[in-house]
Amino acid sequence: MNDQQMDLKISGYSTALFSTWFFIEELSLLFDAGDGIMANLLQKSRKIKHVFISHADRDHITGLLQFNQLNANEGRPNYYYPKDSGSFLALKNFMDKFDPHVSSGTWIPLNGHSEIEIKNQIFVEAFINDHIKVQDKQCKSLSYVVHHRKSKLKEAFKDLSNDEIKKIALDKGKSFISEEHSKKILAYSGDCPIGNQEKWDGTQILIHEATFLNMDNIVENNAHKHSLLEDVIKMAAEIKIETLVLSHFSVRYKKEEIDAAIRKYCKAYKLKIPVHRILPGQFAKNILTASPINA
Repeated sequence: MNDQQMDLKISGYSTALFSTWFFIEELSLLFDAGDGIMANLLQKSRKIKHVFISHADRDHITGLLQFNQLNANEGRPNYYYPKDSGSFLALKNFMDKFDPHVSSGTWIPLNGHSEIEIKNQIFVEAFINDHIKVQDKQCKSLSYVVHHRKSKLKEAFKDLSNDEIKKIALDKGKSFISEEHSKKILAYSGDCPIGNQEKWDGTQILIHEATFLNMDNIVENNAHKHSLLEDVIKMAAEIKIETLVLSHFSVRYKKEEIDAAIRKYCKAYKLKIPVHRILPGQFAKNILTASPINA
């Protein structure tokens, strides 16, 4: 990998209330696990080693049963979930009893700011979001950022020979001659309203929910909150990201309404980066190969 944007194949489905999941093939990674994972990915689902779940709403977890039944083996894959959500261990216990002949994978609770290395130089960081109203700073809903981190030789040592560099490293340690460079290659909001947008700043690809097109349609209760499309576009214009993928639209909206609203707000906030969207009820294969809606 280099400092340019990674060539990621991102496929998924995201329709508010019904199902949400995203598969990133190169990273062997699944964000959320709603219905339709197996029906759409088929054998390719076997590539998934890590499943990061944002929260326990049924439209984000009901694909786990079949996925696990067909793919779990010797404690794999790894399932990561918000630590204070009791639904996940209840689901694991059910799966153990329902499919006693297969492994139920490894279940790993996460706090806000937990960090997991999923492959060499690739880390997934968790953040608590505001989708679910909680007390006492409980962790019940998470967003995720994927980092690519690598060490680079400091400028002061670049003219030295390999033998000289090795000697200094042995004498003073690798940290003395190198420095870590980190890049946010991908981020996933899960379900949540616009919060602290700094956590997305510098991200190459941001997948963010945009459930509602306008204020008139917002339906919230005291426990669950979502994003407004205009707020997401405005945020993207105020920070530095390279590609925006909009998801989780309500089924009340037609394709023409969604695309017109995206173009309207991109123009209003002068957002020039590529913007893609996942339409309600449609599986999107290799999302980033499609023409941006604001092109």
